[in-house]
Amino acid sequence: MLVKDAQTVEAQPVAEAEGVRVRWLIGEKEGATNFHMRLFELSPGAATPWHQHPWEHEVFVLEGEGVVRSEQGEHPLKGGTVVFVPPNEWHQFRNTHPEKPLKFLCLIPAVGVCALPQGNACENR
Repeated sequence: MLVKDAQTVEAQPVAEAEGVRVRWLIGEKEGATNFHMRLFELSPGAATPWHQHPWEHEVFVLEGEGVVRSEQGEHPLKGGTVVFVPPNEWHQFRNTHPEKPLKFLCLIPAVGVCALPQGNACENR
């Protein structure tokens, strides 16, 4: 069993996304073979790139305010919101609060994935 404080994991910048950082909380280094857990932190006004990828992910918003955008429109986010992004769906997360960060957990399959297609965050697992 592994138990640790998320704040002890170094936050890495996400390529192509100014003001977005990711902490690889549980991944290959920890022996996770099925799922990886990441903590995203978006500064006020920051957004992930508009992107898609062939894997699903599950998101749980911890704190802050924002929107998740898809081809069907925008949906509000706040602490306690859950999001399921199916494979190949275009999406983007954006912090809409003028002062506070948006923080969310994002779980992804362990095989064949990276933080975003534009960047190489796989090495930080």
